[in-house]
Amino acid sequence: MISLIFLFFLSLSFTSDGQLYDESKNYEGSSDLVNLEYHMGPVISSPETSLYIIWYGRWNPTHQSTIRDFIYSVSSPARYPSVFDWWKTVRLYRDQTGSNITRTLVLSGEFHDSTYSHGSQLSRFSVQSIIRTAVANKLPLNSLNGLYMVLTSDDVEMQEFCRAICGFHYFTFSTIVGATVPYVWVGNSRKQCPEMCAYPFAQPKPFPGSGFVSREKMKPPNGEVGIDGMISVIAHELAEVSSNPMLNGWYGGEDAMAPTEIADLCLGVYGSGGGGGYMGIVYKDRWRSVYNVNGVGRRKYLIQWVWDLTRNRCFGPNAMN
Repeated sequence: MISLIFLFFLSLSFTSDGQLYDESKNYEGSSDLVNLEYHMGPVISSPETSLYIIWYGRWNPTHQSTIRDFIYSVSSPARYPSVFDWWKTVRLYRDQTGSNITRTLVLSGEFHDSTYSHGSQLSRFSVQSIIRTAVANKLPLNSLNGLYMVLTSDDVEMQEFCRAICGFHYFTFSTIVGATVPYVWVGNSRKQCPEMCAYPFAQPKPFPGSGFVSREKMKPPNGEVGIDGMISVIAHELAEVSSNPMLNGWYGGEDAMAPTEIADLCLGVYGSGGGGGYMGIVYKDRWRSVYNVNGVGRRKYLIQWVWDLTRNRCFGPNAMN
């Protein structure tokens, strides 16, 4: 789950300035305060995982295409460094049988809930009812290798959205949906809090007397602040639901209901040297859009790194070392 606390303190740079490296005590992430452990539960390890998207609210087809292309990019090689290469770090995690996280994520179905069947003000718990409605009307209930993702439009409010979360994952209750399946929720923050959940494409307003200086906003690689921000959150949640789908897999901390997961350890780290409030070295294209990985169809995305088990630090394919 993405917490908002850290997002207020990120600073930005596109150079490998030595002073920034020296000042960062959290160089490329740190688990000094949180010990990442395996708790003997499952990971999403099916050779092929079926992803079902529920588009809740009114959606622009162009924005939907951008998100779909990101999903396709997880399992489709593209120009290095790519989303496909980023997913290889996620796949390092395995369960007690030795099975690694799924290699192939297939978009197997979509449901458009444009009538806001459960209203425009949602609770976390109501996400399960949204999934139930989608299953009752179109989508299969796939308890074998299914993963469900509820994406809400920019006019939908969610409990704790913009105050404590940008996205979360959990699993359904069989008494509500009919089976226990993992799911992800992510909202479009464009109208409500882009400075929190679409950072660094939007900047927080300085608090009076805080001494905080707002920096130059970054240009989103796909031209839409809310959607590009969503994609980074989607990447974060996909990594975590895959490694901790039932809240008894890979996480740090003593509270399984408030775990520190493999993407939480790298919150705000997008490139080499990142950590301690510095996002790391990323790329700019000729239109000055900021990105760190490539996708299918010449797409570009800015997504955060995740904790690498073999390197024992945050890592992404755009790393310089």
